[in-house]
Amino acid sequence: MIRRAVLIVLGLVWLGPTYLLLVNAMRPADSYDPSRAWIPSGEFRIFENFATALERADLGSSLASTLLYSVASPALAVIIGAMAGYTIVVLRLRGGFWWFMLIFGGTIFPSQMLLVPLFVTYSDLGLYDRRLGMILVYTAISVPLAAFVLRNFFTGIAYSIFEAARMDGASTVRIFWRIYLPLAGTALAAVFILEFTFIWNDLLFGLALTQTAEVRPVMTVLAGLMTDVYAGTPVPVGLAAGLIVSLPTVLLFLATQRLFARGLSLGSV
Repeated sequence: MIRRAVLIVLGLVWLGPTYLLLVNAMRPADSYDPSRAWIPSGEFRIFENFATALERADLGSSLASTLLYSVASPALAVIIGAMAGYTIVVLRLRGGFWWFMLIFGGTIFPSQMLLVPLFVTYSDLGLYDRRLGMILVYTAISVPLAAFVLRNFFTGIAYSIFEAARMDGASTVRIFWRIYLPLAGTALAAVFILEFTFIWNDLLFGLALTQTAEVRPVMTVLAGLMTDVYAGTPVPVGLAAGLIVSLPTVLLFLATQRLFARGLSLGSV
């Protein structure tokens, strides 16, 4: 009984910020009062507030760019990661473990350490504030996880499958595309979902490598909108924009949580 009461209290404390977000995102833009933030206004203006945010911050363009980054980069990353895992495990690349460590070793460095070299390089190559540049950087930082999961997954597949396919005359490329990639479909989907969520919610690289609203990821544009709260943007407008923009990742995870959990467990062999 005591444990249940403690869990209920902790759950209510954890849900407190979510309650504040919902209540204040729904109130009229001009009726926000910090002293009454916990009290619902009785009105439902969240879509009006979101429409205001779309107009003020050009969220439509940034949403389109973010969708492009969140789909293209994970898709490229899972294919490249699968190729790396296939080459290391199935084709038994010489020094494969060290090649894998080279790919995965980049994750030990904090992202903040990469910002200055990336900014200088992107400026020199003309990739700064371009969608292509953002796709490239998101793909690069997504490949290590994909390679890690797919390498582990391919380790659990019997090598005799590859040998039998080779005896039937299939090339190594054909075996990869027709046999190993379909077998890894669940693991590929799990990694894609995880990296989609990460890229959609990214703020750091968007701040460092973009400038215009058309190229910037949506979370970076939202951060600018919320920074402008004290310069005229109503709090409910910023909260409504943040809530609605966050919904795609939440809905995607809820819709695919079983696939996600099963895919990652397969990749941990």
